[in-house]
Amino acid sequence: MSDILTGVAVVGSANLDLVVEVSRPPRVGETLLGRAGGRFSGGKGLNQAVASARSGAPTRFCAVVGDDEAADVLQQTLAEAGVEAAVRRSDDAPTGVAYVLALDGGDNSIIVAAGANAELAREDAVAGVAGAAVVLAQLEVPVASVAAALRAGRTAGALTILNAAPAHAATIGMLDDVDVLVVNETECAELGGLDRLHASGAQTVVLTQGAGGVTLHRSGGVPVHVAAFRIDPVDTTGAGDAFCGALAAALSQGEAVEHALVRACAAGAVVAQHHGATTPELSPESIAAFLASR
Repeated sequence: MSDILTGVAVVGSANLDLVVEVSRPPRVGETLLGRAGGRFSGGKGLNQAVASARSGAPTRFCAVVGDDEAADVLQQTLAEAGVEAAVRRSDDAPTGVAYVLALDGGDNSIIVAAGANAELAREDAVAGVAGAAVVLAQLEVPVASVAAALRAGRTAGALTILNAAPAHAATIGMLDDVDVLVVNETECAELGGLDRLHASGAQTVVLTQGAGGVTLHRSGGVPVHVAAFRIDPVDTTGAGDAFCGALAAALSQGEAVEHALVRACAAGAVVAQHHGATTPELSPESIAAFLASR
């Protein structure tokens, strides 16, 4: 492996998102008529890899998909975004799928069937992050593989980012290998709160608050708040993933974390104004336009 670390490596999930637009979630036993919202590439890992690449950083994505048509759709999305895909196809499990209820007002509810994502092995993850300047992972794939990717990245000198979503108790044991922890308010609470996270080794915690923006918490430091960009959301699916991917891209390009957070908020705003988590409308130019508006 070269001693020069470059770009972003994302280890995580890849799903096909099936979106139905509804006014509200169905009640138990109820059949609710909705509107077909479309079929999109998704999964937190894939979304974040696409966002990193569309934000201007060389990006590699490590995942496992099925040997099926859904996987072809996902690989096409990665290719169109310019992501280098280190994607293994499983003969035993189908590509993961997410059922997304897109609610009036831009909120959503999501059910995920992991499928081949559950087969991401430690060996896949370690190979996938080799040579990267920034390693980004989430928790929709086996936590042992995520831990191995973070440890390998940290050992090689990469900056490591963990988006602890969904919240998992194993997060606490990974924190010594995490430079930047990204959690929303619910995930933070489920992990025991900021004080516990700092005490367990999380030196830098980015707390995302939706329309309330984000707050940077450093151990022993004064919190730094970054306001969200004001938008009229169309579809918030993937906005948080765009934030994480753009954050990783900015940090890989040498941005200080405070400035990187502003760029990440802009990326999330771009995605929330369009349907689908991997919209091609996300670009360095669209991010720059938001930054100029502020």
